[in-house]
Amino acid sequence: LSGFLTAFFASKLEHESKNCNGKGFQRPGSSAFDRVYTANQNCGHAYPTFLAVLWCAGLLCSQAPAAFAGLMYLFVRQKYFVGYLGERTQSTPGYLFGKRIILFLFLMSLAGILNYYLIYFFGSDFEIHIKTITSAISPLLLIP
Repeated sequence: LSGFLTAFFASKLEHESKNCNGKGFQRPGSSAFDRVYTANQNCGHAYPTFLAVLWCAGLLCSQAPAAFAGLMYLFVRQKYFVGYLGERTQSTPGYLFGKRIILFLFLMSLAGILNYYLIYFFGSDFEIHIKTITSAISPLLLIP
């Protein structure tokens, strides 16, 4: 799904580039192209962070809540991109929602690392508790 979303962003950028006269990606004075280009760049810059915390949360903590949060993040990125094409204020909810999902994935990763060190140093395994908590909290990501 992530690949399709990235291809969608690229096709929107290509379509807007073809609508403007001239060659290349330097289009002075085209606010529509500037919005599409900026939205594409913003999504591209946030993507490596998303992948890193998604994989860490899935490997170190729990796969199901991490996958759910990843799907929600892709939906939110789509909302952000489409919102950015309209008024810039329409993209703000998608941006804030995306930050919350990234924070959730980061906290899942941190909980997995903490559990590893608790097992290593103290012999206490809280993996079941962490998985239960993250599974219970992940539906709360749906609240705007």
